[in-house]
Amino acid sequence: MKAWKELDAEAQLKLRLDYQAHLDRQPKTCSLDDKVAAFAEWLAARDVAFSREDVSRK
Repeated sequence: MKAWKELDAEAQLKLRLDYQAHLDRQPKTCSLDDKVAAFAEWLAARDVAFSREDVSRK
């Protein structure tokens, strides 16, 4: 499994765009913990590891 931070910006952007299409069909949530867990689960199915530490601090 590849770590999120090992992916280049282009690969991260493609995954985020693909995830957004998936997310648009899911129930909405305000919980950051739920959002991170759902994204991490989605990425794991694509052989990418993601955790709360990977969340942007912007």
